[in-house]
Amino acid sequence: MVTFKSKKLKGLLFASLFCLSFSGTSYALDAGSKAPDFQLQGPKGTVTLASSAGSVVYVDFWASWCGPCKQSFSWMNAMQEKYASKGLQIIGVNVDAKSDDARKFLAETPARFTVAFDSKGTTPTKYGVKGMPTSFLVGRDGKVIFVHQGFKEADREQLEKQIKTALEAKK
Repeated sequence: MVTFKSKKLKGLLFASLFCLSFSGTSYALDAGSKAPDFQLQGPKGTVTLASSAGSVVYVDFWASWCGPCKQSFSWMNAMQEKYASKGLQIIGVNVDAKSDDARKFLAETPARFTVAFDSKGTTPTKYGVKGMPTSFLVGRDGKVIFVHQGFKEADREQLEKQIKTALEAKK
């Protein structure tokens, strides 16, 4: 067993594991799988997937050190504002080893959606996350509709189309 004397080294290792590139698109959760519930703390209290039952939920795993994550925040803010009244709930799950890093990021890049902190990385492990950011669109029935890894400007239109389709699906 490896132990770390430095919290910084431990955090860098954790970050490095999430930054590893991967080939293929296989996740622990594929479309049609039941999305695992989670119970995490956020700036406004406890956050659970179960509390969003009946909504379409966009679960986004992000980290303060992730450039594409920063780019995705303005888009997620816009989607939350545009589709909240139709039943969209965005939950951003931060995976930084130190929540202070996440709070600093949020001070500079505010989130107008629900944020939760998972410094131990248990939730991304349950979801099979292999890179940052990774998002899961969860239907009103609690099943994963699609999985998306990364974020770039060109993704915006296709992601919004997926959200609209999920919101329009029969309840």
